[in-house]
Amino acid sequence: MPKNHYDYIIVGNGLAGLQLALALNQDSFFKEKSIALIDPSPKNVNDKTWSFWEEKSGKWDKIVNKKWTEANIYTSKKQIRLNLNPYTYKSIRGIDFYNLAKAEIQQNKNFTFLIETVTDVSETKTPIVTTETNSYTANHVFDSRLTKDYSLNDKSYTNIIQHFKGWVINTENNVFDDTTLTMMDYRLKDGNQTTFMYVLPTAKNKALIEFTYFTENLVEEKTYDKYIKHYISQYLKIKNYNIIETEAGQIPMTTFPFDSYNTRSVTKIGTAGGWVKPSTGYSFKNTEHKVSLIISNLKNNKIPSSGLHKSKYKFYDKIFLKVLKDENYKGEWIFQQYYSKNNPTTMFKFLDETSTFKEDLKIMWSLFSFSFIKAFFKTL
Repeated sequence: MPKNHYDYIIVGNGLAGLQLALALNQDSFFKEKSIALIDPSPKNVNDKTWSFWEEKSGKWDKIVNKKWTEANIYTSKKQIRLNLNPYTYKSIRGIDFYNLAKAEIQQNKNFTFLIETVTDVSETKTPIVTTETNSYTANHVFDSRLTKDYSLNDKSYTNIIQHFKGWVINTENNVFDDTTLTMMDYRLKDGNQTTFMYVLPTAKNKALIEFTYFTENLVEEKTYDKYIKHYISQYLKIKNYNIIETEAGQIPMTTFPFDSYNTRSVTKIGTAGGWVKPSTGYSFKNTEHKVSLIISNLKNNKIPSSGLHKSKYKFYDKIFLKVLKDENYKGEWIFQQYYSKNNPTTMFKFLDETSTFKEDLKIMWSLFSFSFIKAFFKTL
């Protein structure tokens, strides 16, 4: 084979690309395979925080920054206290994940890291990956770049964007209860929209405080800062603190069929593959589940993307997004109902897409309203 040919090329060293690379590296079935990872960034900056829930211990525990078994939900009407048992809510810093992945993968001589920008992936019998400086071929390409066909302005699909900014702060005094996270706090709003605050206390004097929107339109960066500052002052009653890190992001919450862009020779991964749950933006454990299925498909000589998506959950997500788009102000009510009328096991199984039909009905009944009835029939 030519020098620039690989068995697999992974485009993008984000969550999906590196989880996939780790899984390939850890499975002896692929020990003779040549694998290239292409990304313009060396991934040496702490640019995000991933959080997820799971039962008992897990494969990422050695890099978990903090874990919680209690959570609060605040709405304008009530406080909901959640005992997450048997689940634990865990948080991982982006830089710790990148460092772990790179350290493990670089021990395998069959892997090659290429710091380049991919400009094109050509759909041919042997796909070609073109960068700004080189071109490479592979038996199969895993591509994390969003298709150019996707647009927030496309009226053919329901489109909302989850956008946020967070500050990691240190305080002079021990002001946080670091045994309990605030999953959602709806008391501070930007107009008649679905907005909430998210607080992860990693120590008694340190926390990530993040302001999040589930809306159609973006806002200026100073808007996030204004609300975070106000929340710290008026709700947390903190006067003296230092901002030690910031992070920001934009996550599509959409019915756009990302999975339809998978082919026999190219698999879209991560956000580009529709791996982010459309109704919530959750991605970490979804990625783990989908990577596991891809590994199984490869070993059984199936198309890698076979069976990655479950139609019933896509339908549920469409209904939820339709309500949020048509009546965005109802986000607070939706999540209040969801968290107050269901136990954590049912909620997390539903979000992990492992729930039974009986559990699905329980979730649906907790959200029963005229808005959801309308959205149900519009989705049909």
